[in-house]
Amino acid sequence: MNPVEFMKEEILVAVIREATPQTILPIAEALYEGGVKVLEITAETPKFTRLIEIVREEMDGRVLTGAGTVLDPETARAAIMAGSEFIVSPSFNADTVKMTKRYGIPSIPGALTPTEILTAYELGADMIKVFPANTFGPGYVKSIQGPFPSIPLMVTGGINLDNLTEYLEAGALAVGLGGNLVNTKQLHRAEDFQRLTQKAREYTQIVQKVKAVQTIKS
Repeated sequence: MNPVEFMKEEILVAVIREATPQTILPIAEALYEGGVKVLEITAETPKFTRLIEIVREEMDGRVLTGAGTVLDPETARAAIMAGSEFIVSPSFNADTVKMTKRYGIPSIPGALTPTEILTAYELGADMIKVFPANTFGPGYVKSIQGPFPSIPLMVTGGINLDNLTEYLEAGALAVGLGGNLVNTKQLHRAEDFQRLTQKAREYTQIVQKVKAVQTIKS
C-alpha cells in the first residue's frame, strides 16, 4: 500500500511539534498504542530530520512517518533524505511539490480556495491539505467535494473530538491533529504518555464508528 492509500485507510495524522530526540520515540509509541499510525513531524522543530530518522529506524513498518510545515524545496529534500515518506506544507509552493515528486514522495500542500486547491492538484499534489479548516468548517469541505470529487482532501486546523465526525462525514479523507492530540509540553511522566494513548484511542474509535456507518450505507 502506497503512503497516500495508507493515509486514507488510517485517516488520522498526528502532527508533532517541538519533540526532542529523547521524547519522539515515547510519543510515537504512545500514539501507535492508541491506534494512530501516521506521524507528521514538523520542520520548524529543532533537529527534525533526526527525529524522522529515529522513528524510521525504530518503528519502520508500523507507522508512516512524514514531515510537516515544509515551506521550501530545500527543506523537503532534507526531510526526504532523512527518510520522510510524505511531505506536508501549510501553503502551496510549486517548487516544493516538484522537488518532492522528483524523489517519488507524496506531496500534500496546503490550500484553501477552490482555485488554490485545483492549481495545486493539477501541478502534481497527491492530496490537498485544506488549511486552516476551522476557518470555514465542515460545510466548506463538503462544498469543495461537489466540483472536485476526485481531489483527495486532508483537513487540518481546529479538529477535535467534538467535530471530527462532521469533517469525516463532509468528505475529508485524512485529518491532521495537532495540539488537540499531541501537546509535547505536557508530556513528562509515564502517566502523561498513557493519557496520550487514551486520547489517541478516543479519536480512533470515532473513525471506526464513522467507517462502520459508511460501510453500511454503501
